[in-house]
Amino acid sequence: MSPLRPRFWETVPLKKMTPAEWEALCDGCGKCCLNKLEFEDTGEVAYTNIACRLFDDATCRCADYANRKVHVPECVVLTPKTLARAAYWMPATCAYKLLAQGRPLPAWHPLLTGDAESTHASGQSVRGRTVSELTVADDDWEDHIIEETP
Repeated sequence: MSPLRPRFWETVPLKKMTPAEWEALCDGCGKCCLNKLEFEDTGEVAYTNIACRLFDDATCRCADYANRKVHVPECVVLTPKTLARAAYWMPATCAYKLLAQGRPLPAWHPLLTGDAESTHASGQSVRGRTVSELTVADDDWEDHIIEETP
């Protein structure tokens, strides 16, 4: 893994980041791995506590990140090109979304704190609060809507 440039997120455009820098932007909150409901009549996106079948609730990470598209074809692989289309459903605190909007990282972000656990300690992650999509019938998803908003 290549070294990260100091405070790269403040000086390097998203399109020019190295793969390691791009990946380092992820705060590990796990919110992007939650299933969402989009209401056709309003366009509103509602988060559920139902996580992707590959989501590890204990670590807040994908259990097979490198091969996720093989197991979950509908998984959105976030890149500078896909970011614009995906931003509407991403959490408001997402570093990718914030930087694309010209906004700073939140104070609890691991790149600022130097602590990978800071996202969880600040209450910004879904660690320990999800259920697997394999255990919830599609018809019951509305019963799992949470207050989180994109």
